[in-house]
Amino acid sequence: MHRRSFCLRTGAAAAGAFLPGRAFAQSWPARPIRMIVPFPAGGGTDAISRQLAERITSATGWAIAIENRAGAGGNIGLEAVAKAQPDGYTIGMGQAANLAINPSLYPKMPYDPLKDFALVSLVATQALVAVVSAKSPYKTLGELITAAKAKPGTVTVAHTGNGTVGHLAGEVFARQAGIKVLIVPYKGAAQVVTDILGGQVDVLFGNPLAVMPLSSAGLLHPIAVTSLRRLAALPEVPTVDESGFRGFEATNWSGLVAPAKTPDVVVARLNAEVNAALRRPEMVEKLAVDSSEPLPSSPERFAEFLRAEHAKWGTLIREAGIKLE
Repeated sequence: MHRRSFCLRTGAAAAGAFLPGRAFAQSWPARPIRMIVPFPAGGGTDAISRQLAERITSATGWAIAIENRAGAGGNIGLEAVAKAQPDGYTIGMGQAANLAINPSLYPKMPYDPLKDFALVSLVATQALVAVVSAKSPYKTLGELITAAKAKPGTVTVAHTGNGTVGHLAGEVFARQAGIKVLIVPYKGAAQVVTDILGGQVDVLFGNPLAVMPLSSAGLLHPIAVTSLRRLAALPEVPTVDESGFRGFEATNWSGLVAPAKTPDVVVARLNAEVNAALRRPEMVEKLAVDSSEPLPSSPERFAEFLRAEHAKWGTLIREAGIKLE
């Protein structure tokens, strides 16, 4: 009798603990969900966020409001996500810079990317394209390396901002190639592309959106891509990996996050809808226009991926002595 009474009481307690979460899952969302995008409207992260929100809304009827909060390499927007109420009504689009690179680059971070977020799902990945002017004497990575070894420090590698994946890709490439190059920082893609075209700098590891139209016009010449596979849009351009640098990979990626302690039922529902959206043919086609690929994943896979990226970029930044200027 005592055992039976104990089991009944235990079962009732378990049911009582389960029902609130179940009831919450059934009633959520009861109002619009805010998706914080930590970069300006019109950029690559913003475009992916809006495409994802549109697909989820069309499938579920949820209202998802995009809120752009740019600044500090994405830190300002992600801080707002980390400090929001974990009630399922605030999510954010994290990416390589603000989740994996900035923690080793900034002397002080307003959040801990490994502790302050509930990871929902990876969203997309995008390779960079190494480009030179169409008038450049360097037509391959090999020719560029030969020139850099003949005259150390004379080959110039541009990037669009300290701590960007393009910046770090140039640093990694130089280290693996055993060459000394002059790293030239810019603030944004417009001026660096102008200077590449004018011959002021030699090579840029750039976003496909910024460089591929000029490549198609015959003004820039792509010599490599930074993914492990060739891009469908540039099938004739080799990867850095197949150009002799096995394992080289430097990609921009994005992933949806929520504040830590967001209910598991909400994270699971969000994950299911994100993954369903990323598998829709129209979403795959939209991403392909920007040379991006969908990355549907579980929260556990996202966590594993983030730890690896955090360690990879942190090691590079420390060993190369990269600092914000």
